[in-house]
Amino acid sequence: MSYTAKDVQSLRQSTGAGMMDCKKALEENGGDLEEAKQWLREKGLAASAKRDDRDNAQGVVTLIVEPTRASIVKLKCETDFVASSDGFKAEADALAKAILDKGEAGLGDRATQIDDLKITLKEKIEVGETIRFEAAAGNILDSYTHVQGGRGVNGVIVEMSGASAELAHDIAVHIAFARPRYLQREDIPADVLEKERETLVAITRNEGKPEQAIAKIVEGRIAGFFKDVCLLEQPYAKDDKVVISQLIGAAKIVRFAQVEIG
Repeated sequence: MSYTAKDVQSLRQSTGAGMMDCKKALEENGGDLEEAKQWLREKGLAASAKRDDRDNAQGVVTLIVEPTRASIVKLKCETDFVASSDGFKAEADALAKAILDKGEAGLGDRATQIDDLKITLKEKIEVGETIRFEAAAGNILDSYTHVQGGRGVNGVIVEMSGASAELAHDIAVHIAFARPRYLQREDIPADVLEKERETLVAITRNEGKPEQAIAKIVEGRIAGFFKDVCLLEQPYAKDDKVVISQLIGAAKIVRFAQVEIG
């Protein structure tokens, strides 16, 4: 049985062994991946733990914002020690640039480097969310990154029309801390809204509220739900007497994206 370069990469990923050792293992076992893994283990050349089973909740969020385009990338790993390392952060930067230039196709350009990083750092490393914005003519892009331990852990990109750079930045900062899930209530999927309504009905009934009052109480609580999850209805983080729709006035939030570690 023959083997391909992709088989070698797959074997490297799953075992943490070096490229030449993986080639040798495949040659010795007729290209059979499972037999090659066993061969590497017997030779003491495979990583002691199976990386695919590890938790990789750490990592870094990197973003790039230019006047007309922006990208944001999450690169995941197992420990904050690796997440804060120069090599890991440099790869996240390179990924963000690749996504900025080519969109999702840019991931392929960095596949080999990420596989090498897994072996060098001996951790389960994966690409998480990748987002690219290209602003419409006349629109403005801005961003905010919350840095912790020398690395980005919470990144936001926002596109607005009819807004100043200062306003767009203020909105990005607000999003980072308020974590809206939708721009407006009309964007909430019907099944999500229905599930929330059912939950609120159950909560209200379990509180012992009169049956005839439940519908009205639930509607009030649904309004609170909208304030929690819809950006335009949220109280502004710096002044909770003002909601975001009031803060932006005639300006418009076209879209936003938020990516966090954890």
